[in-house]
Amino acid sequence: MKNLLILLFILTSTFQVFGQEEDKDAQRERIKALKVAFFTQELNLNDKLAEKFWPIYNEYESKRRELHKREHIEIENIKCIDEDKANELLDEFLSVESEEYKIKRQLFRDLKQIISAKDIIKLHKLEDEFHKKLIKEYRSKRERKDANSSE
Repeated sequence: MKNLLILLFILTSTFQVFGQEEDKDAQRERIKALKVAFFTQELNLNDKLAEKFWPIYNEYESKRRELHKREHIEIENIKCIDEDKANELLDEFLSVESEEYKIKRQLFRDLKQIISAKDIIKLHKLEDEFHKKLIKEYRSKRERKDANSSE
């Protein structure tokens, strides 16, 4: 029941995040807070464990965001780029994928020092669940907004 209440809180808070006009940094911080609450609850992190867990995880997330920025560059017009530039982009995409694998492997090594392998697998699953819930809430909110604007 406790988990259900926390999950309901997270979903309600997520709805509010997407329901308000805020700048991206403020939204990112609110989503991060929801993620911290969700992971802490689901992984049963006590204060001592959380104190060790979050710096490791936050460093991983920071590196992952930087890789994401490298991978998601804006290409004005794909038809206008030449084959050499396209090959450079492909090399960059592969480099990002390789680096993402390396930081994930390091995350798992670091976390194994403080939590079990089973909990690391659970964390991996929780990341997917959290992102799916965010996307679902975002789409639901957008559909309601579109429905209201077409009336």
